[in-house]
Amino acid sequence: MALGRAHSVAVSGVDGQIVEIEADIGRGLPAVHLVGLPDTALHESRDRIRAAVTNSNEEWPDSKVILALSPATLPKVGSVYDLALALAVLDAAKKLPRKELRSTVFLGELALDGRLRTVRGVLPAVLAAKRAGWGTVVVPRQAMAEAGLVKGIEVLGADDLSSVISWLRGEIFLPVPEPFERAEEIGVSDLSEVVGQADARWAIEVAAAGAHHLMLTGPPGIGKTMLAQRLPGILPPLTESEALEVTAIHSVAGVLTADHPLIDMPPFIAPHHSSSVSALVGGGSGMARPGAVSRAHRGVLFLDECAEIGVKVLEALRTPLEDGEVRIARRDGVARYPARFQLILAANPCPCAPPRDADCVCAPAARRRYLGKLSGPLLDRVDIRVRMQAVATGALIDEVGESTESVRIRVAAARDAASERWSEYGWRTNAEVPGPALRQKFRLSRDALAPVERALRKGVITARGADRAIRVAWTVSDLAGETMPGADQVVTALDFRDRGFQ
Repeated sequence: MALGRAHSVAVSGVDGQIVEIEADIGRGLPAVHLVGLPDTALHESRDRIRAAVTNSNEEWPDSKVILALSPATLPKVGSVYDLALALAVLDAAKKLPRKELRSTVFLGELALDGRLRTVRGVLPAVLAAKRAGWGTVVVPRQAMAEAGLVKGIEVLGADDLSSVISWLRGEIFLPVPEPFERAEEIGVSDLSEVVGQADARWAIEVAAAGAHHLMLTGPPGIGKTMLAQRLPGILPPLTESEALEVTAIHSVAGVLTADHPLIDMPPFIAPHHSSSVSALVGGGSGMARPGAVSRAHRGVLFLDECAEIGVKVLEALRTPLEDGEVRIARRDGVARYPARFQLILAANPCPCAPPRDADCVCAPAARRRYLGKLSGPLLDRVDIRVRMQAVATGALIDEVGESTESVRIRVAAARDAASERWSEYGWRTNAEVPGPALRQKFRLSRDALAPVERALRKGVITARGADRAIRVAWTVSDLAGETMPGADQVVTALDFRDRGFQ
C-alpha cells in the first residue's frame, strides 16, 4: 500500500480552512474513489485529474485509488482541489520528492491537457493559508496578481501541471508576482456638476462623513442619481486591511480582473430594481455566493427607484443594516459575508412623478401606497432623509458649486476626528457606535438632549431613531470642528429625520 499527501484550501464565505488530501493506491480494479463530502464539481475532478496526469507525460496508477479530503465533515465545493489531488496521487506513486510538497498549499483547476485554470476565491484561500502558518502557495498564473496582494507568504504561479511537477523535482523555478503598483485614480464625476440642491449636497456630505444611510426623494430628473453616484468620490480611500477585505469578497464573487486585482476605493453597487432577494443579500445552490450588499461592503449600495422594489427584497435589508454582515444557510453549509455598507435610497414621490407636484394626477391613496413598501422599521434605520425640490431657473446661471476635492477634504477631517475618538473601542465611524455607548459613556449634555426628549415624548421618533439622530449630531459636530455636539447639532440631526418624503 502506498500513501500520498497534499494540501489545499476550502473557502466558505470569505473564510478559508486548510484541507488535507490523502491518496491511497491499493489492490483492486482500476478506479478512483473520492470521499470527504465532495460536491458534483469535485466528483467530476476524478476524470479531470486522471486525464491531466496522463497528458502531462506522467503515469497514472493502474490500480484502485482512494482520495480522501479531510476534515471529512466539512463540505468541499468547487474545482480548487484539482491540482492538490493530482499531486497527492503522484506522491502516493512515489513520483515526487516530498520536501516542497509537504510545505506548500496548492490551488487551481486542471484542464484535461494539464493546463492550470484560475478559480474563485484565490485571495481568501491565500489569506487562510497564511493564517494557518504555511510558507508557500502555488496558484494559477492568471491569479498571481490577486494572490500576490497577501504579504508574508511566498506566492508562486504555474501555467500547467507539468511546471508544478518540474518545480517539485527541483528542475525549474516558478515565477513570483510582480510588485503591485497602485493604479492611477480614474477620473470620477465631480460634485460640482450637480446644479443647485444645496440641502441634498449638505446631506451627502454629512452621510459621507459619518457613514450614514440616506434617502433622496423628488421628481425624476432632479439629480438624485447624480448625487448618489458622486458619493464614493468624497469618501476616503480604503485602508490596506479594508481593501483586502473588500477584494476577498469580490474574489469569491468572481468579478475581479487581472488588470485591477485590488479594490482600494469604496465600491459603488447599484442593482436593478427588479433584483431578487438572493441577488441582493446573496444565495444560490450549494454554498451561497455574495450578493449586492456584500459586494458593497465598505462602499455604497444605491437602490434607485426603491419604491418599485419588492417588499420582501427591501425587508431583507434590515438584518445586514443592523449587523453589518449576512449569514446564508444553504445545502453545503452556512456562508458568512461582511456587509457594512452605506445605503442610499432614491424614489419618486408618486407613480406618475410629474416635474411639479401640482401636476400630480395620483389619488391620495395611490401616493401613500407607492412609498408604503418602505416599512417603518426599514425607514427607521435610514439616518438622513431629504426631499429634493425642482431646480429654479436661476440655478443654471449661478456659480459652480463646490468640487468633489473640496468636500472630500472636509469629510476626511471629520472621519479622522471620529476615528481618533472611537479608536480605543474599535469603531471607525460614527454610524458604528452602539446606542448604549452614546447614552452612557458618551452621553451628551442635558441641554443638547432636550430636543431628542421632546421628540420622543411626542412620538415623532423611536428609541432607535433617537440613537441614530445622536450619531448624526456627532457627525455634524465633527464637520464643524467641535469636540461634542450641542443643541444646534442635535436639532440639525432631527431635522434630517423629520423632513417629509411623502
